[in-house]
Amino acid sequence: MAKPIAFKPVPVDFKADLDRRLENAPVEDAAALLAALDVIKVAHREGILDLLHGMIGAKDTIAAQVAKYASLPEGIAGIRNLLTAAKILTELDPEVLDQLSKAMSSATEEHKREQHPPSLWQIAKRATSEDGRRGISFLTLLLSGFGRSLKH
Repeated sequence: MAKPIAFKPVPVDFKADLDRRLENAPVEDAAALLAALDVIKVAHREGILDLLHGMIGAKDTIAAQVAKYASLPEGIAGIRNLLTAAKILTELDPEVLDQLSKAMSSATEEHKREQHPPSLWQIAKRATSEDGRRGISFLTLLLSGFGRSLKH
């Protein structure tokens, strides 16, 4: 008859293992640890750690309040609007958004420099320029789509 093999697991000293890993850590890890300690130090000084500690302690209360407000019709509509806005933002080309931001900044500066409101003739000249027509075309497309969505 076969004899059972005696098996004794070797006890693992987790502290010694952690000490060994820390001693053998490359310089990059040490720099990362020091940077993490700096972040923790600043978070403590600014009260962010106290805020997080309070939020963790009050997690049940916070979750209950979020659930309460999320179940209201306004909360449901807000969440749906937030998701729709996120969808719209993902469909925008960042380069176009950057150009739009620059154009808005430029137009704001130009508007501040105007001493008097432009005449109707000046406005018509702006609107009939190639860039003006391109912008008006885009706005009318948006306006048509908006009107179409109001029918349903």
